[in-house]
Amino acid sequence: MMIRPHRIATLTVVLATTALAACTSVDPYTGQQRTSRATYGAGIGALAGAALGALSNTSHSKEMQKNALIGAGIGALAGAGVGSYMDRQAEALSAELQGTGVSVTRNGNQIVLNMPGNITFPTNGSDVNANFYPVLQSVAKVVNHYNQTLIDVQGFTDSTGSADHNQTLSQQRANSVAAYLVSQGVVAGRMNVTGRGESSPVASKGTPEGRAQNRRVEIQISPFEN
Repeated sequence: MMIRPHRIATLTVVLATTALAACTSVDPYTGQQRTSRATYGAGIGALAGAALGALSNTSHSKEMQKNALIGAGIGALAGAGVGSYMDRQAEALSAELQGTGVSVTRNGNQIVLNMPGNITFPTNGSDVNANFYPVLQSVAKVVNHYNQTLIDVQGFTDSTGSADHNQTLSQQRANSVAAYLVSQGVVAGRMNVTGRGESSPVASKGTPEGRAQNRRVEIQISPFEN
């Protein structure tokens, strides 16, 4: 029996996530499992590499995301309940992310989380800052609870440097965010991960302040509908 490539990639993510989860300890104060920063730093590179293969679905990505949720036994939203479901999820995210520097924007039935690059990554790097882990844990907590949604993780850079470098960096940053979410239990196939390079700026390219706003990762959360 032939195993399809996307199934191999998904399995790779599962195995890498399992390996990362195995390197945990119990916090003596909270009683919860935690992953050491050293362990995470060593393991997330492999997981991000797996995420690149398993999550960067540019062909019929929405269909693949929906199939992943169906395979996980998660049903689709329907009718008037869609709006209220997304309202509750947006409220939960706003409460969890208050004061973190991450904005929560409602755009129709879509929720957009804007994660500025200056708080998420080191300069010109793609490893998530250790002090940003709790923020991503909060995101994972909410999206795991409100699991009838599709998640698009998109990386963006400013226009400094070559277009090829910016494209690669944006993909690596999106992969790192997605990989961390997977490590927190988010279903890998539910996500589509893309690097957008220096495209789609949200501010001026000609000022340091504008370029700082353009360096970001966006998480777009959409309802799972038939």
